[in-house]
Amino acid sequence: MFGQKQASRPQPAIDPSVVAQAGAALAPAEPAPAAPAQPVAPPASRSAAPEGNETLVRSDLFKLIRNGVFSAMNASAAVGKTREQMKPAVEQLVLEVAERERLNITLSEQGQIVGELLNDMFGLGPIEPLLADETITDVLVNGPDQVYVERHGRLELTSCKFRDNTHVINVAQRIAAGVGRRVDESSPMVDARLADGSRVNVVLPPLAIHGASISIRKFSKRNITLHRMAQQGNMSQAMANVLKLASTCRLNVIVSGGTGSGKTTLLNALSHFIGLGERTVTIEDAAELQLVQPHVVSLETRPENAEGLGAVTQRDLVRNALRMRPDRIILGETRGPEAFDVLQAMNTGHDGSMTTIHANTPRDGITRLESMVMMANGNLPLLSIRRQIASAVHLIVQIERMRDGMRRVTRITELVGMEGDVIITQDLFTFRYDASAYSEEVKGTYESASVRPAFSARAAYYGLEAALLEAMTP
Repeated sequence: MFGQKQASRPQPAIDPSVVAQAGAALAPAEPAPAAPAQPVAPPASRSAAPEGNETLVRSDLFKLIRNGVFSAMNASAAVGKTREQMKPAVEQLVLEVAERERLNITLSEQGQIVGELLNDMFGLGPIEPLLADETITDVLVNGPDQVYVERHGRLELTSCKFRDNTHVINVAQRIAAGVGRRVDESSPMVDARLADGSRVNVVLPPLAIHGASISIRKFSKRNITLHRMAQQGNMSQAMANVLKLASTCRLNVIVSGGTGSGKTTLLNALSHFIGLGERTVTIEDAAELQLVQPHVVSLETRPENAEGLGAVTQRDLVRNALRMRPDRIILGETRGPEAFDVLQAMNTGHDGSMTTIHANTPRDGITRLESMVMMANGNLPLLSIRRQIASAVHLIVQIERMRDGMRRVTRITELVGMEGDVIITQDLFTFRYDASAYSEEVKGTYESASVRPAFSARAAYYGLEAALLEAMTP
């Protein structure tokens, strides 16, 4: 589904810190004497609970078995093993603990307990099954009691629960440690990524009042292309053809849209038409772009350390990228003073560069660019900034997540030059909403302006003018 990003989810090795967090010795435990039967609720009362893991993970039964399994587990022997390799050993330990403590558990409960323990050891606890669900694009954890997901563009409350807030924080710290970052009370916010490239944002108390917050934007296992987006109705086939030609002709493109509208996914789709012989440098806060070309250098920003030193910003990386002999520079998102350096790069021979920006319309995107350039150089005259934008940017592609959850490219706008002190634009394609057909599903049509694009001369230089004019014909 569009809105997800591309990658596969590898099987991680066991995390020894999870075993350590159980608060028990890691060496094999001595056999314990038989204990009197524990007052455990009968299976019928447990199965009568609402679907989900809350009744299990917060029960005395699970706590008793979990502590017993981790105290009997030899962590050094488990390091480096996969989930499937460890599963039989964990199943055996669960049976031994249940027998020693005289606990009556059903096969179904045993399977659930083993699954939760393996998720704790190898994954991200109770949200691990949600990450494996390909229909889910976002996983949003609001403390231990609330886990929302976005499925087909709509938010749903799931029945997944964490044991407590400490459990959420442990998962968050494991994610941050996986990419060499830290998150704790002294540094309570972090941007990170999972092993498959999925983007993660973490906010801990005291900033998050009702418990630790984890926001995960997943990557799709499917390869999202412009053709697939046209098939899904995210754009028309003519729009896909024009965007393909724009990327092939090395136009400088800005993808504009709101949060969660699919900007990075569209940027990934556009990048498929970068030539195999081109050197591309990508710059991001948390690496998300998945370029398929062989010659790609990926750079990632670094936050400041505990002493407030050592930060490397996007602007630092853009300046350094100019010394790396790139053919194209792709910036994951422009949000600050780096806009000035990006425009400079687009104007000095790095044709085909791309970035995304938060804006509701192409005209708003231009205004935001002006504001961000002023953040970098407040003494620069506004007219000079506008001339740089008009000279550097060729296309602005506006994408929107609509009320039915569908992402649609609503405009493809071309910057054609200056008239006085105003940047002149023309819409090549527009999505027209049909207000007379109101329903749960948004209805409308993609309309072509049937004009000759200003970049047709550039398309002719690449031998693609005829294909461009054909794509613009309604």
